[in-house]
Amino acid sequence: MGTPYPEQVAAKQRHCREALGERPGLTWLEPVTGPEAGFRTKAKMVAGGTVDRPTLGILDAHGHGVDLRDCGLYPPGLQACLPVLADFVTRAALTPYDVARRTGELKSVLVAQSPDDELMVRLVLRSTEPLARIRKHLPWLRAALPRMVVASVNLLPEHKAVVEGDREILLTEVTSLRMRVNDIDLQLRPQGFFQTSTDVAAALYRQARAWVTEIAPASVWDLYCGVGGFALHCAAPDRDVLGVETSAEAVAGARRSAHEAGLDRVRFAVGDATAFALGAAAAPELVVVNPPRRGLGPELAGWLEASAVRHVVYSSCSTTSLARDLAAMPSLVPRRAQVLDMFPQTAHYEAIVLLERG
Repeated sequence: MGTPYPEQVAAKQRHCREALGERPGLTWLEPVTGPEAGFRTKAKMVAGGTVDRPTLGILDAHGHGVDLRDCGLYPPGLQACLPVLADFVTRAALTPYDVARRTGELKSVLVAQSPDDELMVRLVLRSTEPLARIRKHLPWLRAALPRMVVASVNLLPEHKAVVEGDREILLTEVTSLRMRVNDIDLQLRPQGFFQTSTDVAAALYRQARAWVTEIAPASVWDLYCGVGGFALHCAAPDRDVLGVETSAEAVAGARRSAHEAGLDRVRFAVGDATAFALGAAAAPELVVVNPPRRGLGPELAGWLEASAVRHVVYSSCSTTSLARDLAAMPSLVPRRAQVLDMFPQTAHYEAIVLLERG
């Protein structure tokens, strides 16, 4: 932060090119940028302080809450809901979790905002003890925050450094947040992954769709598909598309999106990407991968290297793991690459690379 934005983008472009190394025949597209501020459409706010004076933000080195309700990374609509949620913490007597003492109930408040300014609010709790109070005061919250269409409680009883637990309790009739991206309605359900910046995510999906349209494969896999962004954008009347994702909630949302769009040849399955690929009877013509920061790993990279897959579209949030995976797939040659600044004011970014079997 404090570095002029064009310099930030240029530094990310250099970093990505250096990480991938000199590769003959690789064309670099112009970087994609979005808003410098107000770009984060989801907030993961750790609860701190007290019931009467809660903080929503992060914890300092001593475990004390640092309030970030006015953080410039969040758009005005999301920023405006945070004081209301802080008031709800007090009203419903949700004691912030004390990490050092391992006492209290409310661990985090997770908020997502759609392009239509609708909201999903999730309260991460240690137990169900405050649930009755939350339900009691929910009508007040819905009146104070009419843009909230989805609300839930997530249970994280363990004392560990993760954002959320496995169990979700829905508090509203509506179960998903409609995320309109380009010409596709994605459905974000609780525990479903969505990109940080909707504007840059839209550009990311458009680029992938352009490459897939140009190649015109008859079959596509979207591994680590999340809510189906790549899979749905790559759909075509004469193309079979299959998305694979470990999150059942994300897959449920993706299936709903495909059904509502009438995309009968786009299917989704719950499963581990590596296990699915290794157990498949046949490979598709093109594979889209969007792995977590750790990358594909040796097994999946090895499978892709040995497979009959002709093209791979690799979307990465870590050029370290991207470079490692590319080294494990020497037969799949990078042809085009692009940096997309999904995370302004940080050193992080997204990169998308088109690989072709040499």
